[in-house]
Amino acid sequence: MQLTGESSIWVRALRFAGAGLGGVCLASAFPDTSWAGLAWVGPALLLLAARGASSGGRWWLGWWAGWIQHGIALHWLWEIPVRGYPILGWLALVGYLALYPAAWLGVIGWWMRAEDRWRDRLRGALAAAAWWVVLEMVQARLLGGFPWNLLGASQYEMIPLIQIASVTGVYGLSFLVVWVSVAIYQSFWVIVRMPERRHGWLREIAVPGVVTLLLFGWGWYRVRCPAEGGRVLRVAVVQPSIPQTMIWDASAGSNRFEVLCGLTLEALQEPVDLVIWPEGALPGFLRYDPLVREAVAALARSNGVWMILGGDDAGVRLSGRRTDEPDYYNAAFLVSPEGRVADVYRKMRLVMFGEYIPWFEFLPFLRWFTPITGQYTPGQEASVFEMSLSESASNSRAEVFSSKVRAAPLICYEDVFPHLARRFLPGRPDCWVNLTNDGWFGESAAQWQHAANAVFRAVETGLPLVRCTNNGLTCWVDPWGRMRAVFRDSRGNIHGRGWARWSVPLPDPGSANYKTLYSRYGDWWGWFCGAYVIGLSLASWIRRKRSLTLAVS
Repeated sequence: MQLTGESSIWVRALRFAGAGLGGVCLASAFPDTSWAGLAWVGPALLLLAARGASSGGRWWLGWWAGWIQHGIALHWLWEIPVRGYPILGWLALVGYLALYPAAWLGVIGWWMRAEDRWRDRLRGALAAAAWWVVLEMVQARLLGGFPWNLLGASQYEMIPLIQIASVTGVYGLSFLVVWVSVAIYQSFWVIVRMPERRHGWLREIAVPGVVTLLLFGWGWYRVRCPAEGGRVLRVAVVQPSIPQTMIWDASAGSNRFEVLCGLTLEALQEPVDLVIWPEGALPGFLRYDPLVREAVAALARSNGVWMILGGDDAGVRLSGRRTDEPDYYNAAFLVSPEGRVADVYRKMRLVMFGEYIPWFEFLPFLRWFTPITGQYTPGQEASVFEMSLSESASNSRAEVFSSKVRAAPLICYEDVFPHLARRFLPGRPDCWVNLTNDGWFGESAAQWQHAANAVFRAVETGLPLVRCTNNGLTCWVDPWGRMRAVFRDSRGNIHGRGWARWSVPLPDPGSANYKTLYSRYGDWWGWFCGAYVIGLSLASWIRRKRSLTLAVS
């Protein structure tokens, strides 16, 4: 029962159908559908489709599966309200991301050849999981990185299981899912090839199965016995739900600013410590537009609140040929209760073709393939906003804990980069604040996918995450990855206009959850997987060379 050869059109059709089904499973594991269990099946289907195929055949099957997976999962790119451009961006991004499952299937198909002994099959399964993690590490970094929908992120609702991210990051969960999936594939082939071994298939899934159960039990205990801190931050988040076309329209700036201010005044009917506006909320330059600056300052002064706002910023160009022109930044501002700008964070990880045009100096024609007319400059410093709260605002334990609260701002999809988030940790933040505008993509799956990826930053670092968005998903996530509150309008729609007030517990600096293993050592698991596959490859090369030497002699 093994498909061999590449000549039969029916064999090839069957292979591509199986690989396509694997791609559908991998896509369906993420929002909107969120059928997380299918993530544990997808890699097995890819291996099943590629069994007996040539090296080139495996590569094309993986690329086809990647096209199906990412083409479905990233269909929201078509929602960008610009004629002609979405399809180009979708084709380019999907084609690029499809290279990763192609590379995985091409490499792992070779590892799956030696399957006579159980230990060889176990080693092959571990190698398959490690290679998947290595490719995800590359995807998160190459060409600026795009760690969107890493396989482990599909399990964001499996709260006990995702606790492993506090040790290994999201990559550890990706490893586990692939390991189990490959074991399922191997169990199937044991049943087919060795039917006389009635329970032989159980041996294939025993080790990964036991590891999964142990991790689930540990995670369940961790969530069941949380150690929340005594400090509480009272926040008011404003979701204006402004269409992207209106944000691009400079003449509509005053109208959308009035909407923001009106919603904020409604939210401030009860006292809060911090008001948060989403990315790009300000219609002008806060530090240079006196009308905007005074309106924001008056709002902060009259209510005695801190504010974190998203908007554009500019500064003196320090390098380049046109030093007479300023650099422009996508920024987050901290405004004090006295109405002054206390701190500024400039977004470090920009969106390619959305906020900058790569290689523009060498390939200027690329500007015709993007809707943007200018470019942002990436920031260089991971700023942590520090706010001093009054004793009444801190809580009943203000005499024990400092009244200072530190918030690490992440703008847009910066919250999907595990290694980027760690750059803020030397500033000892108490929480994450994500300002984003997913209004580019209408009311699509992008909002839920974005939030699902962001959940892991809270688990990895043991810090709560507050997300304030333009049109969804505005929420706050506790240090164990649970969405404790999600904003919905009066009709129950996450994309609607409105505001919410939440009391967010902050971890005590001395609590066991405050400093996770991932916070200390970062992507150690990913680097370990890289060392593991290199070691296996070298050992395999040495064995082959020795065998050839013996054969010749």
